[in-house]
Amino acid sequence: MLRGRIRRGRQAHGAAEDDPLDPAQERRVRAVLALGGVPQADLPDGVQQVRLRLLERTAGGREAPRDVSAWAAVVASNLAMDWHRARRRQERLGERLAALRPAGPTTDEESRLLSLAVARGLDGLPDAQRQVVVLRFYADLPVRSIAERLGVPEGTVKSRLHTAVRALRARLHEDEVV
Repeated sequence: MLRGRIRRGRQAHGAAEDDPLDPAQERRVRAVLALGGVPQADLPDGVQQVRLRLLERTAGGREAPRDVSAWAAVVASNLAMDWHRARRRQERLGERLAALRPAGPTTDEESRLLSLAVARGLDGLPDAQRQVVVLRFYADLPVRSIAERLGVPEGTVKSRLHTAVRALRARLHEDEVV
């Protein structure tokens, strides 16, 4: 149904038949993303995400949206919010990592030694503990998401994190890194 409407509209405009968004819809998606604060360089990726979601929706057997233009604008708005959340998450991760550094100025050599010590400390952890530390502090996932991904209770994730962080801290103090 959607493809038929798209093809009829596309043939009138002479555009490619496989593109689920006509030029006006694409401009609207770009405008919504730009107004949502997405940088100019990321706009093409946002438009592609909207196209992909529309194609996935129709390929999944769900009914096509009655108003593709309005649906695409809503999806673009949601993508803009997701972009901001991801940026904030990266900023928080950077802040958390910066808080772990010593207060004084560090040299490249000190940073390399700290990174190497943390990597060695992670290598020394059991697989289950290493996994939750990486997911929590490097992927910045909340405990609930980690538990769902690993298929374990949240309490198990918290316990593993506590034990792993305590072991890492002890290892870094033992190696006189911090």
